[in-house]
Amino acid sequence: MPTFRLRKPVVAPPQDRSFWLQDAGADYAAPSLVGREQADVVIIGGGYTGLWTALRLLEDAPSTRVVVLEADFCGAGASGRNGGQVHSWFAEIDALAAVVGLEEATQLCRETADVIAELERMQRAGQVDMDLRLDGWLWTASSIAQEGAWDRPVAMTAAVGAARFEPLNAGEILRRTGSSASYVGVEEPKAGTVHPAKLALGLRALAQKRGAVIYERSPVRAIHTGAVCRVETERGEVRASRVVLAANAWLSAVPEIHRHMYVVESQVIATAPVPDLLDGIGWRGGASICDSQKNVLYYQRTDAGRVIFGRGGGRLAYRCHIGAEFNRSKEHGWHNRRELHRVYPSLRGVAVDYDWTGPIDCVPEHVPVFGALDGHPNILFGIGFNGTGIAQTPIGGRILASLALERKDRWSESGLVGLARRGKLPPEPFRYLGGSIVRQAVRRKNDAEILNKRASPVSRMVARMVPGSGE
Repeated sequence: MPTFRLRKPVVAPPQDRSFWLQDAGADYAAPSLVGREQADVVIIGGGYTGLWTALRLLEDAPSTRVVVLEADFCGAGASGRNGGQVHSWFAEIDALAAVVGLEEATQLCRETADVIAELERMQRAGQVDMDLRLDGWLWTASSIAQEGAWDRPVAMTAAVGAARFEPLNAGEILRRTGSSASYVGVEEPKAGTVHPAKLALGLRALAQKRGAVIYERSPVRAIHTGAVCRVETERGEVRASRVVLAANAWLSAVPEIHRHMYVVESQVIATAPVPDLLDGIGWRGGASICDSQKNVLYYQRTDAGRVIFGRGGGRLAYRCHIGAEFNRSKEHGWHNRRELHRVYPSLRGVAVDYDWTGPIDCVPEHVPVFGALDGHPNILFGIGFNGTGIAQTPIGGRILASLALERKDRWSESGLVGLARRGKLPPEPFRYLGGSIVRQAVRRKNDAEILNKRASPVSRMVARMVPGSGE
């Protein structure tokens, strides 16, 4: 039987961890795996996807022995490095419908709205302290080219009878954000921000409380396939009849997954706390804010008065190898600082206390995919959240739990299940070279359009080659 080998992640030193992880005091709270373990289901990856899968398994089948193997500590990957934005899938209803059809897309969108309500209940009940603030998600335009980016999903959402979005004008955006850079947009009111690391650590504790066995500092070296798989770590192994791969971008080491997934860098910075300055410009709330350029900006104000400012569309990983620069870039968030000062000129003199990066698992359709590896029905995976996962990974957890329990239900039969129906990417080195050229074209196009200029014809043509681009 074949063996799948995984790459050991490059662990970020404490000083290179995200602001969220450092602020939460995130560290190891579970032992490393030493020796042999038995499980019904072993989950590889202790981020949102893996932890929600463990929780959903234990909800549906409490007697299931669930073991989670995490290479670093739970939340150390994308789950503790993101921008902390919480919004439903209605913003992507058009992309979802293209994959699963409008009926299921609508249902999935409604379920992410239910997840937001679930997170709110968890916080109120004291189950997870995640600093959730449902002050809205603002989807805006800061240039002529970005205007109306939301029109199609907003129209589709209204057509299925879901009242999720409200229009925003320049005055309202200025009042809510303290910036005049964006001047038109829409808001999803029942959305907002969260402390990503606190959420991850809270899910870890909750999963342990409900019976999951978690091992940290236990990177998986190999998966030896069979009716009972043997999952090998550096100092031990777990034997289980079902394996769930929930390791985000690091699953690119699996050849079958690599053909459908590319890994890009997202950069985030956090300023020094300046609550009085932010109060002075009118930015007091906990809304999450995005603009509509291809290299999307996403930002929020923390309750303590820091600005978290992120930007997608960074470097590609060659052959999906994820090195130290996917923990912290040598650029130290230079592009983010430039854009921060454009959006908030009054923050030019404010120090940036933290800068970090993280790898994002992307698929061409920009919609996650779940399933089993070809010829190995007991090795399951979930990939492709494309940087949008706080309200979406709990849905992924339901799908993976249903697949692991071999149930025939709406989750296991979702249109999101099945890799064979998804688009494949070119082989290396063409993927990396072509992707890098496209990335630079997108950046040039963004830089021109943000000034309400028109990019060169070549840049516009090449930028249209982004996987899944509707341009």
